[in-house]
Amino acid sequence: MRHSLANSRSTPVRARRAAGFTLIEVLVVVVILGILAAFIVPNLMDKPGQARMTKAHSDIRAIESALNMYRLEKHNYPTTDQGLEILVPAFLPHAPIDPWNRPYQYLSPGTHGQFDLFSLGRDGQPGGEGEDADITNWTTPKN
Repeated sequence: MRHSLANSRSTPVRARRAAGFTLIEVLVVVVILGILAAFIVPNLMDKPGQARMTKAHSDIRAIESALNMYRLEKHNYPTTDQGLEILVPAFLPHAPIDPWNRPYQYLSPGTHGQFDLFSLGRDGQPGGEGEDADITNWTTPKN
């Protein structure tokens, strides 16, 4: 027992410290997140339409990735009749719904590529401007 006490006393404090975060480190992160939220949230609250459009673009990129994974496994994209629901739960956690609470539209084969994936925007009608504009995989920027 003495030998282990001697070893623990001679071991530097850092080596004995349990893995994890200290309260101060957690508080610093919380404060930083609070400061960021103070700047970001008001901007998003002033522009909910822009936030929805950004989310739709992001969703389309995520659904495209799921479709490509499906193709790697099944050797082709789902048909229009199969729809995006075939991706659940293996490739997507749930059926994709756009920010305006409507299912994303999917056509395979598409008229703009191997498949067309799009949201009809806020108004649910083809075309439009601003928040009413269609958000598509053939116009969504690739990052």
